[in-house]
Amino acid sequence: MRLGAGEIALLVVLALVLFGAKRLPQVGRAAGEAIREFKSAFSGVTKSKEPEDPEGGKEAGDGN
Repeated sequence: MRLGAGEIALLVVLALVLFGAKRLPQVGRAAGEAIREFKSAFSGVTKSKEPEDPEGGKEAGDGN
């Protein structure tokens, strides 16, 4: 899904109307931190769910 210039401009105007020019940087900063925390938590979950080989190596699949 790609956003064109018109859609981006509409989103910016909508954000300015909803939050105001003074609070917009705070809202953006909070959203960025939330996204970073979500990504780090998600990557930690996916790493911990990977099955570990008791011998320490990865198993070679036979293609089936």
